[in-house]
Amino acid sequence: MNDWQSRVDAVWADDTLSPEHVIERIDELAAERPADDALALFERAGARDSAGVEDEAEVLYRRALEIGLDDQRRTRATIQLASTIRNLGKTEESLAMLEAEYERDPKGPLHDAAAAFYALALVSSGAPERAASIALQALAPHLPRYTRSVTGYAREIADQAG
Repeated sequence: MNDWQSRVDAVWADDTLSPEHVIERIDELAAERPADDALALFERAGARDSAGVEDEAEVLYRRALEIGLDDQRRTRATIQLASTIRNLGKTEESLAMLEAEYERDPKGPLHDAAAAFYALALVSSGAPERAASIALQALAPHLPRYTRSVTGYAREIADQAG
């Protein structure tokens, strides 16, 4: 497994590969695993997603999530699927998925990533003020100063937006 994941990571790290070659290489590696292997499906989805083949990525993400992934990959797959379906015009479903992920684990390692994509979905759904609030609240803890002020202003924006 670790060797397999290392080889997958090497494909992702190879900046010389075109998106089509990434798909090809990931598919070759995925073929080494059982057909319904959630991790292989997740990697195949990601390859298609990053190549702009969102309709194929959506199906693979959904299947990987249905089968089950470890917690970190589940979070990544949820964020990536939600972003993909937002791009496919399924804004409300994307928004619901991202809101749930954003609220699920406020101290999780991918919480800020969930916040960023949640903010994008909010903009797509016509709620830019709420999006700014979510993005600023995620940013505030990383500021060397003004964390409290930015957090307060972000909450104010959310309150005014309703």
